[in-house]
Amino acid sequence: MFSDSLISELDRGLRAIAGVTRASRPTPVPPSYIDDDVSEAPAGDDALSPRERRHVAGLMRVNHVGEVCAQALYQAQKLATKRPELRAAFEHAGREEEDHLAWTAHRLSELGSRPSLLNPLWYAGAFAIGFVAGKCGDRVSLGFMSETERQVEHHLEGHLDDLPAHDTRSRAIVDQMRIDEIEHGQAARDAGGVELPVPVQRAMRAAAKVMTTTAYYI
Repeated sequence: MFSDSLISELDRGLRAIAGVTRASRPTPVPPSYIDDDVSEAPAGDDALSPRERRHVAGLMRVNHVGEVCAQALYQAQKLATKRPELRAAFEHAGREEEDHLAWTAHRLSELGSRPSLLNPLWYAGAFAIGFVAGKCGDRVSLGFMSETERQVEHHLEGHLDDLPAHDTRSRAIVDQMRIDEIEHGQAARDAGGVELPVPVQRAMRAAAKVMTTTAYYI
């Protein structure tokens, strides 16, 4: 029933906002740490200066917010479609994004930092946008997913350029996230997603810029 699905998604959303999600996959680690106990922050973190640590925490907070938004988007799009195969596709992507959410939350904790204080706002806004996109039709909804993942992919590539070279822990997480986003975007295009109009793409980039700039600090 729709009401049961709504309650289930509400519970999932609350867990995403509260930061109590659990990853279904292990947190990515650099090759040199594969045989180590990764329950503790790797010794490489000691090489981060206080300024670098704050900067990395800001970047990871931005990535965590992005995953909160991804949870909201895919949950809303899943509720909006009537096609079971698309619900399954959004569910699969959402599960992998939930891994990203848990990984970035754990990394923030290792760095002695916290998620964004505005997570409820980010989640609510993304859910509304995702539901509207879903109600515009499945091909548009898939196109929105494809464009979102394309922009996130470029955003993560920028973070890989910006992260300190010796912060291999953060880099391993961000790189795996980038790989997953590429797969999600391609899956959306293969399923029939249309290319969104350029003004819509620009509006999405502008909204993302506001979010990332704010989440870096708050």
